[in-house]
Amino acid sequence: MHRQHPLPQTFRRMSALLLVACLGSATGALAQESADASPGRLPLWEAGAFAGALSTPAYPASSEQNQRALVLPFFVYRGEVIRADRGGVGARMVHTDRVELDVGFSGSLPASSNDIALRRGMPDLGTLLEFGPRVKFLLTPPAERSRITLELPLRAVLEFNDGVRKVGYALEPKLAYETSIAGDWRMKSAFSLVVGDAQLNQYFYSVPTAFATATRPAYEAQSGLIGSRLTIDGSKRLGPDLRVFAFARQDFYEGSANQASPLFAQKQGTSLGLGLTWTLGRSETRVSD
Repeated sequence: MHRQHPLPQTFRRMSALLLVACLGSATGALAQESADASPGRLPLWEAGAFAGALSTPAYPASSEQNQRALVLPFFVYRGEVIRADRGGVGARMVHTDRVELDVGFSGSLPASSNDIALRRGMPDLGTLLEFGPRVKFLLTPPAERSRITLELPLRAVLEFNDGVRKVGYALEPKLAYETSIAGDWRMKSAFSLVVGDAQLNQYFYSVPTAFATATRPAYEAQSGLIGSRLTIDGSKRLGPDLRVFAFARQDFYEGSANQASPLFAQKQGTSLGLGLTWTLGRSETRVSD
């Protein structure tokens, strides 16, 4: 999608990097498994190349899709505190058999308002980076091939768009089931709720008076539910260094706090992703995940 937007080159590159966060199953699979690792022991670091494509709604409840395809390097690091894994980079401050507390990030792609009928004439939506703490609870006995987890991330949302500014906070409690099949397949399904504060919902759904039209009345968004998400992703190892992965996510906006917004276009949205990782090198040092 061509965008007439004067983003600095640094921020354009950051939006590309956020595609890796959106397709976190790629590095997530690498973070939990390595082809030549002994049971419970993984390389301290791994590096390689990632190629992927993503299609996702331009913003929650948008009827337009945003697509990206690119090739990027990837790096996985499994330090005792500093981590680069599971689709995020951050600090793991607490780690036990049942509870993990870390700091990481997530993100979403930018979108041009000129390409979105309901937002035409309004400011563009920039690259969003979500950064903050996450508590993760293991709800099942530790097992080699399957587990159920509850994640509670609270993240500040930053927009990169001719500068950097905070646009609110997001909370996304998530219940997930993860399993591996015969060592070659890894599958994960998850259900989550996405809640935004007033500032974040205003970023997506408010229509200031200056941008109101006959078909787009002024609207001030309120805090509350953005939507719920059902996500399924999987990956398969094709060789010692090659892994293919895919993910599908269905968003449900029924019950959203801002369904009355003129920017609220539909009650469901679909995201799809497909990619490949190729590990080019890994450390001989092994650590416990």
